[in-house]
Amino acid sequence: MQFNKREVLLMIDTKARHTVQPLLNKSADAALKIGLTANQVTIIGFLVGISAGGAVYLGYSWLALALLWFSGYLDAVDGTMARKTTSTKFGTVLDVSFDRLVEAGIIVGLAFRFPDLMWVMLLLVVSILYTVTIFLTVGAVADENSEKSFYYQPAIAERTEGFILLSLMIIFVNYLLFFTLLFLAVELIAAMQRLYHAKKILDK
Repeated sequence: MQFNKREVLLMIDTKARHTVQPLLNKSADAALKIGLTANQVTIIGFLVGISAGGAVYLGYSWLALALLWFSGYLDAVDGTMARKTTSTKFGTVLDVSFDRLVEAGIIVGLAFRFPDLMWVMLLLVVSILYTVTIFLTVGAVADENSEKSFYYQPAIAERTEGFILLSLMIIFVNYLLFFTLLFLAVELIAAMQRLYHAKKILDK
């Protein structure tokens, strides 16, 4: 059973990928030409992304924003490189785990910069942890075809939506509580959405 994309509300990554794929292909080809591997680009993207959390804590909001989105771009490039060469299971582990660390770095940076709001940051981290746990568990047990190395279960919030919400949290710090609660609500919707579709896929 294939995931019905019409039932998904946003999913920018899934729906808009074809518009940026030509640029990703060029970047991937350039990286491969100079001898980089997909895993090396994954590590570079992680180092760029995790430094964004430090920039957030120090109050360099626009620098943090640039670093965050550049790391996201490299994350897309490494996936394209893997598909052009030979993707590895270890590369998938690096990719998925580093993605979560970059997101956590932003949230931790904000939490320590604004300790009065650390409680809502903690709730957000818990919601992300739960949503990702569903995602990874379904990916491990689902018998579905995917261009990725495991079944990729879309939802209302993929990585681009997460980056947009993190960006709003970084820039509009006067409304940090509102945007954090918004992110929390989106994550909870995504969790329920993934549970619903997991039941459809797995209970056959």
